[in-house]
Amino acid sequence: MSVPQKSLWLLLVLASLFVGVGAYTFRYAEGLSYFSADPKACVNCHIMQASFDSWQKASHHNVAKCVDCHLPHALVPKYLAKADNGYRHSKGFTFQDFHEPILVTPRNDAILQDNCLRCHETLVHGTGLTGERGALRCVHCHRNVGHGDKTGMGRIYDSNETKGPAS
Repeated sequence: MSVPQKSLWLLLVLASLFVGVGAYTFRYAEGLSYFSADPKACVNCHIMQASFDSWQKASHHNVAKCVDCHLPHALVPKYLAKADNGYRHSKGFTFQDFHEPILVTPRNDAILQDNCLRCHETLVHGTGLTGERGALRCVHCHRNVGHGDKTGMGRIYDSNETKGPAS
């Protein structure tokens, strides 16, 4: 066998090994689930369990899934954001260099704000929040609407208080 043939075989073996390990990793990580809108896909990574659990108790649970708030709604930007998030999350989890609790990036914060304004456009019209995304972010006051330790319309309740109107 000549040197170019040996090099070709070595390249073929290495490429096959790379594809095989990649396919195994994709299958093991339930990679296809990330193409869905199912919130359970977010808890494939254990770090998201607390966010998922608190979302189930949140006021938006029945009207919004993870992708409704955290991803753009147009097809191409949605999958570009999914790819960007997937890369950063898989890199962070593989090398264990992520912040706990997981933090939203400035880009994803802008997506979140746009989605708040899109869904609540009639409510916030004329408030000054709609133009340049406003100086005040929706989550500044309503950070617990989607998920958090205490859920509701953004009000932080003392452990001695009750939620809802007084009787």
